[in-house]
Amino acid sequence: MKEFILKILVIAYVAGGVVSLIAYWPTIQDLVLGKKSANITSYLLWTICTGVAFLYSLFILPDLFFIIVSGINFLACAIILILGLRKV
Repeated sequence: MKEFILKILVIAYVAGGVVSLIAYWPTIQDLVLGKKSANITSYLLWTICTGVAFLYSLFILPDLFFIIVSGINFLACAIILILGLRKV
């Protein structure tokens, strides 16, 4: 039973990463289309936090799924930050 719960937890964690990417997409799309829709200060902080989490996943807790999910979150935040800075 414990193995089953752990497998479900892994699937849920990876699915959460995919949902996060989907959630970032409208903001990325708005910025690409020229709409100012991201708070630069917020995304600067989010990018730093997700960057630290990504580095943690690479060097401290090298779990493949954690690396993928934290990398996706970091990449999405960095993209939004860069696109947002281009609009300033």
